[in-house]
Amino acid sequence: MTLRVESTPLVPAKSRGLAHLLASAGYSLAGLRRLLAEPAFRQEVCLGTVLLALLLLARAPLAALLLQGVLLLALAAAEALNTAIELIVDRLSPEFSIFAKQAKDLGSFAVFCLLAANLGYTALALIQA
Repeated sequence: MTLRVESTPLVPAKSRGLAHLLASAGYSLAGLRRLLAEPAFRQEVCLGTVLLALLLLARAPLAALLLQGVLLLALAAAEALNTAIELIVDRLSPEFSIFAKQAKDLGSFAVFCLLAANLGYTALALIQA
């Protein structure tokens, strides 16, 4: 009689210190590379470039440029989360479902809100400049 022992896979040890920082940076760069494959993100990068250029041409104050940069980073974060939602939903529900549609619509709305905030802020900053 053979005794069968099931083993559980060993979880890799968590890195600490500089190794953890480098690993985290690598994960972030991989996420950015994945996001660059999304046409919507590339269009948002182009939009952000135009908005910053407009502010520079209008000689907007540094504070306005910095706030625009923060809003653009928030837009990029929302787009990354929206893409993650879409990937997960497509994996869990490859066929059409109301659940999948609503999840994707909510992610899209978050991106839309930040697009509106970016455009609105740029308009305000240009009026004031």
